[in-house]
Amino acid sequence: MLAALVAKHLTIANADVTTISLADYPLPIYDGDLEDETGIPENAFKLRKLIETHHGIFIASPEYNSSITPLLKNTLDWISRIQLPEEEPLQLFHTSVYAVGGASPGAHGSLRGLMHLRTIMEVSLGCLVLPEMISINFAGKSFDENGDLTKDHQIKRLHKLIERFVSEASHVKLQDN
Repeated sequence: MLAALVAKHLTIANADVTTISLADYPLPIYDGDLEDETGIPENAFKLRKLIETHHGIFIASPEYNSSITPLLKNTLDWISRIQLPEEEPLQLFHTSVYAVGGASPGAHGSLRGLMHLRTIMEVSLGCLVLPEMISINFAGKSFDENGDLTKDHQIKRLHKLIERFVSEASHVKLQDN
């Protein structure tokens, strides 16, 4: 619901939006031996292409045991293995602006998972992740029947995130590929 809501607000802000689900890009569990035997899966290349063609990437992630989902971590691991001959390591992740958000039925609202995601993205991958993020606690009660947020402080935080995200992404120059 959060991803759909952010996409809606980005569209209202006149941003071109592509919405995906990682479930539509299945990848085997990352294993260096598997990579050596079979190479990098085609879906990792498809996801890389999506990153290459977008100024901004919003990642919505629920929290799993105070961390990010195994699906998201695995996807980042596979994409990070792709390095074209003319590229510096992890160069792909340095070309877009990233924003993150999550929703959780608990009191922490995915905040612990988002902090872990930020660490992976900023420290390990070198991404520029905006300090503004959206963390929705008690998610089952935080959205109305139209998929909009019900709490004023969360609505304000969402608007602040969208405003900064659109502004920062508009200044990104994409790689020529």
